[in-house]
Amino acid sequence: MTEAEIKETVFKALKRVAPEAKPETLGPDQDVRQTLDIDSYDFLMFLLSLDEALGVDVPEADYGLLISLTDITRYLAARVRA
Repeated sequence: MTEAEIKETVFKALKRVAPEAKPETLGPDQDVRQTLDIDSYDFLMFLLSLDEALGVDVPEADYGLLISLTDITRYLAARVRA
């Protein structure tokens, strides 16, 4: 799976939890949760959506690693099943 495909999947998952948001306007290093005003419950739903779409289970210990779009994309790219 390419980085562009992963990013598209991330955008779709973000739109599910924050339908009014425009994730495609996010800068690569902006804090996703803060910028899109995503609370902890919605963030969990976002991660579950990614797990469903990509087969990547994110353990709670790794939540702090997923701050920016760049962080999320790299994390998923390293773990996504081909």
